[in-house]
Amino acid sequence: MMEDILSKIREHRKKKGYSYETMASELNTSAAAYRKIEFNQTKLTVERLFQIAKILEAQLVDILDINPNNQLNQTNTENATGYQQQIENYFHENKEKSEKIESLYESRLRDKDLIISQLQRTIEMQANLLKRD
Repeated sequence: MMEDILSKIREHRKKKGYSYETMASELNTSAAAYRKIEFNQTKLTVERLFQIAKILEAQLVDILDINPNNQLNQTNTENATGYQQQIENYFHENKEKSEKIESLYESRLRDKDLIISQLQRTIEMQANLLKRD
């Protein structure tokens, strides 16, 4: 899943002719740090994904491989089975893509909770140190 997203980013970067250094400069980071993102050694945040898409002038639907043109066209016919089949096809076509987005979102939420917990512990430790003084 994540490998597919990173592969799309790499593909768009190469199409634009951008190097790791170019991307790093645009993101205000080092080339090594950017390279770690592309090689899944550093977690790709949603914010960073938006920044990368903007730099590459790429649509998120392309990077996430989502087809926004999938539409459900309802036709009123006596054949209810055909209508049900259209709904099932639409659901299955988009299920994997929705799961990608949901997984990325849930991962970022877990990261956020971990950071908040770490910050709370740091604040408590600093408050205890101040009390001692």
